[in-house]
Amino acid sequence: MAGAEADAAPDQEIEVSTKRFFCATVCLLSSGLLSAQVAEISFDGNINFLKLPPNIHMGEAAGVATDSKGNIFVYTRTGGESGAMGGSRFFTYGGSRLFVFDSTGKYLREIGTGIYGFLFAQSVRVDAQDNIWAVDRGSNNIIKFDAAGRFLQVLSRKPESVNPTGGAGGGEGGGRGGGGRGRGGVQGDNFNRPTDIAWDPQGNMFVSDAYSSARIVKLDKTGRFIKTWGSKGSEPGQFDMPNSVAVDAQGNVYVADLGNKRIQVFDNDGNVKSQIADVGSPWAICISPGAHQYLYSANSNPPDSMDNGEIYRMELDGKVLGKFGTAGKLVKEFGTVNEIDCRNPNTLYIGELTNWRVQKVTLHAAK
Repeated sequence: MAGAEADAAPDQEIEVSTKRFFCATVCLLSSGLLSAQVAEISFDGNINFLKLPPNIHMGEAAGVATDSKGNIFVYTRTGGESGAMGGSRFFTYGGSRLFVFDSTGKYLREIGTGIYGFLFAQSVRVDAQDNIWAVDRGSNNIIKFDAAGRFLQVLSRKPESVNPTGGAGGGEGGGRGGGGRGRGGVQGDNFNRPTDIAWDPQGNMFVSDAYSSARIVKLDKTGRFIKTWGSKGSEPGQFDMPNSVAVDAQGNVYVADLGNKRIQVFDNDGNVKSQIADVGSPWAICISPGAHQYLYSANSNPPDSMDNGEIYRMELDGKVLGKFGTAGKLVKEFGTVNEIDCRNPNTLYIGELTNWRVQKVTLHAAK
């Protein structure tokens, strides 16, 4: 009897393995069929739209945004980091630049040259009053400029490069809430490597504070701290790299929860409403203005991969209307999309990290 049981064991293992393979195959086929069912949106791409002077170069195009006049702002990781000795400590600055182009792609000027908080560009946004907000992941700052490029306000505090007491930079001298480089999340208005900013109709600000904190910070229109929500994890209301944030006309907050491969939707107070899945890993999201708002999400390839890369167009409830593009180096291909500008829902500007460019995308109506 024992011998018979032993002889039957390999057959049982084969049967179990066969069933597992069959299930896996069905799942893969189903996934492929579902992907194939998403309509492809016809589009044109232009990678030579922006015209830089011969002596100025584009680096990683971390941020791109437009204002109400059609001007285009690009926050790029280019240039060298510099340092200067102050009265009691060493200051670093540089490494990122904010360029301005007109609606035809003609270079106009640079904003914030040599400013203290430009270290490692992450994103750029333009608010309803055409103020420009540069989000810098290196300095932990979000810096506000008016439409003419004059500095207006800074959120959070840049960690001290050298602590005059001899300790590590960004410690207790880092201002209210801590938030120094490499530290965990804190209940306050100092950030730890922020990634994005968005506004509701009342002007309240929502900041995705991603790399160590894994949270969303809500500030009023003057920059005063209101509340924060989120922590590291995969449960509803938790995040694994909230890389991008957007707000719709009703004040609902959409968070690109990159590591958890979902977009989480919250009400204005941070209560979970829903989540949108099955659109890959949302690296960058954008909600268009107007009576009929659309949600765009980039299932972008990480810098060490050439997989995926498509951008989805959705209704705000997550219904997928179509997708376009793929990862690559050519026109109509994308290289690690870090930001999308969708002020015009059919004319998008795509900031690409690994291709060192902004691509202008024109979507065509279905025939």
